[in-house]
Amino acid sequence: MPAAVAAALAALTLSACSSGSTSGGGGQTQFVQGTGGVDVVEDKDARQDAPELSGKTLDDKSLNVAKDHKGKVVVLNVWGSWCAPCRAEAKYLVAAAQDYKAKGVEFVGINTRDPDPVPAQAFEKEFKVPYPSLYDSSGKLLLRFPKGSLNPQAIPSTIFIDRDGRIAARALKPLGEEELRKTLDPLVAEK
Repeated sequence: MPAAVAAALAALTLSACSSGSTSGGGGQTQFVQGTGGVDVVEDKDARQDAPELSGKTLDDKSLNVAKDHKGKVVVLNVWGSWCAPCRAEAKYLVAAAQDYKAKGVEFVGINTRDPDPVPAQAFEKEFKVPYPSLYDSSGKLLLRFPKGSLNPQAIPSTIFIDRDGRIAARALKPLGEEELRKTLDPLVAEK
């Protein structure tokens, strides 16, 4: 296992299912720390490009987030089937995915640290998750986020990507309905 992957997995292990304290990724992040663990980059020009996130989904289909959802707001939720806070927020993510679909918002999960996809597939079935999840058991996709960006640092984490493919916000905690809407509404309104 390459040292970088091992280091990232160790960091995620330490923060797995954490209560979600906020911290930047280092450097000039240009984000505004929000209340309740949601950080937002309000200045569109200061946002960093989201990394290329592609691979196989839990249902064994190919997905390239940037290409398949070009011009849409994308909500990326990093989760694991074993994570109790992930289970707690699932109903809010499912409801928001259904409510915001017609507004040009796509939801994508990144399932991580599930060595076998079967429990993750059962999670999606139990919560009736209507959107795909990339299967990233080793955490390699998470390492693609640029240094100093609003990158996922805990499980769960939720990353909000604007229509231009740039990282607009991040939550390092399970989200409720009100927090999802409060973060999504300004992104949907952006032109």
